[in-house]
Amino acid sequence: MIYEVRTYTLRPGTVDEFESRFEKRHPYREKYSKLGAFWHTDFGTLNQVIHVWEYDDLDHRARAREAANNDPDLEKNPNGREFVVEQQSEIVTPASFMHPLGSRDYGSGNVYEMRTYTYEPGGIPKVLAAWSEAVPRREEYSPLAGCWTTEFGGLNRFTHVWVYKDLNERNKVRAEARQAGAWPPRAGVSPIRQENKVLIAAAFSPVK
Repeated sequence: MIYEVRTYTLRPGTVDEFESRFEKRHPYREKYSKLGAFWHTDFGTLNQVIHVWEYDDLDHRARAREAANNDPDLEKNPNGREFVVEQQSEIVTPASFMHPLGSRDYGSGNVYEMRTYTYEPGGIPKVLAAWSEAVPRREEYSPLAGCWTTEFGGLNRFTHVWVYKDLNERNKVRAEARQAGAWPPRAGVSPIRQENKVLIAAAFSPVK
């Protein structure tokens, strides 16, 4: 299984309308591939929507996108293309310890922190090995909603998405996990770049 992570930067003031249009089109689009998650940014780069699609492989992606592009129901519903300023797409491989998107119920009203670390070439396998051992204990504090590495797009990138009830809980959890020695993992390599975004899930997102 692979995921495609599509990040669209929209014109200010258009995120709500874009999400509304996406929600109307979603049942027709999901005939061809499963939506894993849909978020918009609350902190970080603003006016972004991030939608994650699940595919068996790249051939499945190609077939699904071709079928969707020729679907008359999708053609009848406007997609919000006129709101898009920039588009980015990455093909990613989920970590072996990641639960599939949408397979766990976190309740609703959560915030999600998406953290992306870039490593020197050759560093990712060490990171995955260390995280595989450390994540079960870290999840005693808060769930890991997603974790993947990039196959196509920005290379040597490692992304992890954490679930919190609010930002106060985020700060509390991170402090407690660090104090208890449960986090961070000891991978022996350090990222050369870090970025994060705080995300809010759309009402129709499988990951709430």
